Amino acid sequence: MAMYMAMEVYITKSMELNFKTFGQGPAIVILHGLFGSLDNWVTHARTLSENFSVYIVDQRNHGKSFHSPQWDYPTMAEDLNHFLDQHGIFQTHLLGHSMGGKTVMQFAIDHPQRIDKLMVIDIAPVDYEPHHDELLEALIHFDLKSIGSRQEADEQLGKKIKDPGVRQFLLKSLGRDEDKNFTWKFNLEVIYEKYPNVLKGIDTSFGYDGSTLFLYGEKSNYINPNNITEIQEDFTNAIFRKIPGAGHWVHADAPELFIREIQDFLQAS
Repeated sequence: MAMYMAMEVYITKSMELNFKTFGQGPAIVILHGLFGSLDNWVTHARTLSENFSVYIVDQRNHGKSFHSPQWDYPTMAEDLNHFLDQHGIFQTHLLGHSMGGKTVMQFAIDHPQRIDKLMVIDIAPVDYEPHHDELLEALIHFDLKSIGSRQEADEQLGKKIKDPGVRQFLLKSLGRDEDKNFTWKFNLEVIYEKYPNVLKGIDTSFGYDGSTLFLYGEKSNYINPNNITEIQEDFTNAIFRKIPGAGHWVHADAPELFIREIQDFLQAS
């Protein structure tokens, strides 16, 4: 498990997170994963909004949120803490996928009193070996000035990234700047430089005993028998649910089963 130095995070108005909200009722805040954005979660947010106030949020260096050279889990957890203060949310359900899952776990350790139920999607609070190197190299050497359309961008990415699903996921974060030139919405330079911070585990020295769901894909190796034991030691009130046939993007691979598991967990006493 990772150890982080004690730190202070100063939040200014220019550092407020971009978000969308749906529905009324008890709050749920949803955080996306690496290279993602709140747009990945609109469909599920609308479904959950039948019974909840759902907030989908762009984490720093992603989507339409601010860019910053400071980027690690304690910092992103404090971004979330500020977001709750900003919107008058004392206690909330939290859901995070992958990088977002580590953010909500860090938040649960730091601010356990602010969580009702915690939902962690296909990630454990452990160190991971680098596994995005080819993707990062393809992005950092991709010449955005050479493309004139999204189709051209897909063709260029296809030379290095063979999986069309991964390319389409990345292209959702392709936007245009004020001069109408193509640009990435995520802060590629900081992500490239500080990628090791995403791989680090969470400091679980204090543990978390709140109600927690770990939901993971059958075809994913992010949660496995080796780290389930460690999770159980640190998250003492955790339950585990495996989604058949799903990979790391559980919510996209099996959306109906995914949302059913989330709703069942939220409705359980």
